[in-house]
Amino acid sequence: METGDVRKISVFTADDHDLLRAGIAGMIAGEADMVLVGEAVTGADAVRGFREFIPDVMLMDLQMPDMHGARPIELIRAEFPFAKIVVLTTYPGDVNARNALLAGAMGYLLKSALREGLITAIRAVHAGQHCISSEVAQELAEHIAERSKII
Repeated sequence: METGDVRKISVFTADDHDLLRAGIAGMIAGEADMVLVGEAVTGADAVRGFREFIPDVMLMDLQMPDMHGARPIELIRAEFPFAKIVVLTTYPGDVNARNALLAGAMGYLLKSALREGLITAIRAVHAGQHCISSEVAQELAEHIAERSKII
């Protein structure tokens, strides 16, 4: 993980689609300041993988075979409150995003926009910033605005 005096950002990815994991691995391999330390196919493996590697940034799908939604995020953050997790999903819905962010995710990206934003998001979240796809941010804002009309 170390190259000279520069420490690389360690990344772990959890997604049940082989092709997506391979694409992410290829993108990260092309970045001089990042290294992929592990991969998982299930939520349980993601939790175990985080324990084993304690990556700087975890990339997590919301829909995996054994655990859905924010549950793996909750489990990781309960044990590792400092964990920096970015959700990668096809679901832009405000409920999914809200639940993931409440569980402790620092990023929420749509898989359809990965080529443009993934590397930037990894760096931003590693630096302690939140990173949310613009489409998702818009849906969250609309949801909050609608809820404020009810009150």
